Amino acid sequence: MPDHDRMRRNRIRFRLVRESWSIFLNREHDSRFEKKRAASFRNDRAPRRLALTALALLTLTPRAPAEEAPRFFRIGTAAATGTYFQLGAEIANAISKPAGARDCERGGNCGVEGLVAVALATDGSVANALAVGQGQLEAAFVQADVARWAYLGKAPAFAPGKGCKRGAAPPVPTLAALLAKTGAIRNLRAIAALYPETVHVVARIGSAVRTLGDLKGKKVVLGEPGSGTLAEARLVLAAIALPECSVKAGYQSLAEAAALIEQGKLDALFIIGGPPVPAIADAAAVQKLRLVAVAGKARDALLDTYPFLTAATIPGATYPGIDAATATVAVPALFIVSAAVPEELVYGITKALWQDATRRLLDRGHPAGRAIRLETALDGVAIPLHPGAARYYAERGMALPASPPP
Repeated sequence: MPDHDRMRRNRIRFRLVRESWSIFLNREHDSRFEKKRAASFRNDRAPRRLALTALALLTLTPRAPAEEAPRFFRIGTAAATGTYFQLGAEIANAISKPAGARDCERGGNCGVEGLVAVALATDGSVANALAVGQGQLEAAFVQADVARWAYLGKAPAFAPGKGCKRGAAPPVPTLAALLAKTGAIRNLRAIAALYPETVHVVARIGSAVRTLGDLKGKKVVLGEPGSGTLAEARLVLAAIALPECSVKAGYQSLAEAAALIEQGKLDALFIIGGPPVPAIADAAAVQKLRLVAVAGKARDALLDTYPFLTAATIPGATYPGIDAATATVAVPALFIVSAAVPEELVYGITKALWQDATRRLLDRGHPAGRAIRLETALDGVAIPLHPGAARYYAERGMALPASPPP
């Protein structure tokens, strides 16, 4: 088979496998995948058939002797309507290099030879840390604070406030409760810090929610179970001494929460993500919304208590109809990996992440990708670096972070 025909066939096969494998894995891995998408798949087995057909093509299509079967590399992200998923797809593309693809020097893929990385929609940071720890994912995006708490096996616990039933547990377990069952997840390793994620408190104009204190008694989605959003929302409520039971709390997915606020059935929602969060941008185009500031004493308390958090601002005009800048807090998003992933593979992934071609890809993609920079790759990393990543940064002459204290 001529080389150019074989390369063309490989590229077609790779695109088919990668797109359908992403659909297949998302359906299998995330049983509560976004409600809107689930509805469209409910009576349609075509995506599964397409995935299996693609895998069959991958297996049965003749290969040249030098070709190797691709290695799949799963990256857990979060809701498909959030920032993690979009950036996860961009990074998956950057670190992949299917058999037969043009070399990086010739304008082709600059990823790891034979690697097919896929971004998976998940419940978010907490679920991702648990899944990587249990070997269900090779890698994931996880908030720096969640990664650290999972690595240590302990996280903030919140006592019931006045008016709450004494001893009553929240309807959705806290990370502290989950870690009490799993113990420390010591096989988490870092590849890089990516970008700062900002806490968004989004309120419907007609809800009369203008400050954090106004959330009392209102219908508020705090984030879905397993999400970093829920973990961060609980920190914010604790900072203003507002018990979880004092709000009419919901724990829906981002897509469901955005749909509810669009329909005027929800007063406010929390989401943490790199702005603009796609679901919020879409909702703001339909419903008049405001961003509620995390500022003053509440922000001071958060910054004093949690070293991973930093002061941040969501710029004006980030979302339709919201022209003023909004004070808030942010936490680094980490690209983490299992300690079981081979050193050479992680070295290759880290090298691919910081190629010039990846820089161009990120600059053209989601705006948060522009904040992904080599010079900040080790900021906020408080779990051990994977040896493969550490080797790459050492070769670049970067000072490696000290081993995290126990």
